[in-house]
Amino acid sequence: MRIHLKTLGCRLNEAELETWSREFQARGFRITGQAEEADLLVVNTCAVTQEAVRKSRKLMSRSGRLNPNARLVVSGCYASLEPDQAMKMEGVDLLVDNRDKARLVEIVSDKLDLKLMPEAAMEAEAGGILARGRQRAFIKVQDGCRYRCTFCIVTLARGEERSRPIEDIVDEINRLQGEGIQEVVITGVHIGGYGADIDTNLVQLIEAILADTEIPRLRFGSIEPWDLQAGFWDLFENPRLMPHLHLPLQSGADSVLRRMARRCRSDEYRALIIQAREKLEAFNVTTDIIVGFPGESEAEWQQTLEFVEEIGFGHLHIFAYSPRQGTKAAGLPDPVSRELKRQRSEALHQLGEKMKRQTLEDYLGKTLPILVEGSVERGFGGYTPNYLRVEIDSATDSELVNRIVPVKLTALTDDGSALVGSVV
Repeated sequence: MRIHLKTLGCRLNEAELETWSREFQARGFRITGQAEEADLLVVNTCAVTQEAVRKSRKLMSRSGRLNPNARLVVSGCYASLEPDQAMKMEGVDLLVDNRDKARLVEIVSDKLDLKLMPEAAMEAEAGGILARGRQRAFIKVQDGCRYRCTFCIVTLARGEERSRPIEDIVDEINRLQGEGIQEVVITGVHIGGYGADIDTNLVQLIEAILADTEIPRLRFGSIEPWDLQAGFWDLFENPRLMPHLHLPLQSGADSVLRRMARRCRSDEYRALIIQAREKLEAFNVTTDIIVGFPGESEAEWQQTLEFVEEIGFGHLHIFAYSPRQGTKAAGLPDPVSRELKRQRSEALHQLGEKMKRQTLEDYLGKTLPILVEGSVERGFGGYTPNYLRVEIDSATDSELVNRIVPVKLTALTDDGSALVGSVV
């Protein structure tokens, strides 16, 4: 039984896909990277924007067309929010709601009566992420969110907060390191709220990971800025915790942030960044910005542009606002026109590219440790500790893949989106 897994959207979806891959293989199934040769297709959908919904439906349809003989299982936020529509799509055999994702492999095996391969038929090392060309693993530590930002559909799709025990997370990281993984990324819908339901917190989780594992590199996924608790910045005194955070801003105008029901204002956000940069010399902050939120005036838009430039982000994730049925923002007055959203997005992209180039130029001439990824065919690359992309020259030995090596940063790529360097 060959299984092909596909996902759209966030790192949390990636983490879930990796977990399913390990669980399917533990039951004796084989994971394939080719949808055409699979007996079972599993699609993890996204619904964060209307574009994500469109892409999810397209992926589901394409999967069925590529291999009409395979059984098709869908899960994720789109499938959970619109189960009737999802099940009506041609070829869908089973839908697993987000509330049951942790049991997806068990449910699929039971409902579809999957025949197990004999354990002896499994390929050696078939369960390893490295077998799929991955040096980094995403670790899901919690699901769900207690907050209700007015634009967010994910809280409806994911439900209430549920945290994994620290011991389970530590065991998973140690198991992955045993497979050869060098870097893990902590992910979740609301990872800053980790542990609120099990009487612990994110700081205690990271302290336990640093104490009870030897994973060389540990990163955070996206954290809401209001969740950075006492003692958080002290964690970075351990060099295994990488000095990069993705802190969603969404808007630089406090009036827009109030309409979004965000819990952090611009002055509080500024203070956090100042504190981080005083503590961590190489700290890199990236963020999300929503363009064209209902009622966004020209003055509010200019406040956002000015604040973004003041902070100096290493990278921007830019989203043109799209109304999501079931959210409060969908009923707000004064929608911004599509053309104005396009113009503002383009202006913000230009600013983002300028800031990114400035950030990268600050590292020219430096030598930094890089976890080497890639192959001779695709080229070699990796990321600095503070998550700046590096392309490594073609003279790199393929035996360096999945090793952390010093790389001297000598130039920028032609498009200015990454650094170029050579192994020292």
